[in-house]
Amino acid sequence: MTNSSFRWQGRDDADEPGDTRRWHHVMQAWGSQAQGGCVLMGFAVDEGVRRNGGRTGAAEGPAACRQFLANMPLMGEPQLWDAGDVVCAGDQLEAAQTQLAQQVAAVVRAQARPLVVGGGHEVAWGTFQGLVQARPEVQRWLIINLDAHFDLRQAPAANSGTPFLQIQQHLQARGLPFNYRVLGISAYANTRALFDTAAALGVRHWLDEELQDAAGLARAQQQLAQDLQACEAVYLTTCLDVLPGGQAPGVSAPSPMGVPLAVVEAVLAQVLDSGKVAAFDIAELNPRLDQGGLTARIAARLVAKVARHP
Repeated sequence: MTNSSFRWQGRDDADEPGDTRRWHHVMQAWGSQAQGGCVLMGFAVDEGVRRNGGRTGAAEGPAACRQFLANMPLMGEPQLWDAGDVVCAGDQLEAAQTQLAQQVAAVVRAQARPLVVGGGHEVAWGTFQGLVQARPEVQRWLIINLDAHFDLRQAPAANSGTPFLQIQQHLQARGLPFNYRVLGISAYANTRALFDTAAALGVRHWLDEELQDAAGLARAQQQLAQDLQACEAVYLTTCLDVLPGGQAPGVSAPSPMGVPLAVVEAVLAQVLDSGKVAAFDIAELNPRLDQGGLTARIAARLVAKVARHP
């Protein structure tokens, strides 16, 4: 089920000289005839977080992000489209993920870049399914996740903590490698079992405490550069709980340390510079827990940063 009720409106500085346009001035509804540019879509779903025992409210994340994107100044972005929100009927998470996958696949086939705003991190399973549907020729995906958590949990039912294990199993079944890199892992928010699972699956990760300064960032970027060169395409995803809780309080599980926003943006820029990013999504924006819209503003900033990158 898709909801497209958001009204793009906001500040108008038409009396000032020069280009004063903002996103709300140029945003258009995505349709079957649309081509190219960036396509915003929401995954307005809480079910994965609920199943994982987290604090719900992320279903309201896409609308909160759009509120701040509406007044985002236009700075060279390509054509901008809005494909509305995928919503979840009752506990039908898997159906919502399948619908998101179909929407992502349609956007990629139209030579556009999906920008997906969640929702919990179960959004990742939907986004990735869409990518592999649209680009079956890709044999070597690189999955880059900025996150305090591995999200490699094993559970009776899929949830916000299982998406990357689901991706690993999907790739393994097709004889494809699982190249998963996580930046910002907290040693205080992942069990020994999860670290062991990551090691067994060949997952490379960097702890939040390793990414606090320029030297740590440089070491991570040096290793990422090799991965970026070796892959065919990148799925880039960010969970807002990777940030310090003081910067991003509006998430289910705020981080006491986290990775500074400047470091997160530097990693995003490096990955985007590769020219291989097929889709970007952002997870765990929970307006119910936010303070002054700070986390929603960061989500909008990151979405705009990806959209502005050629």
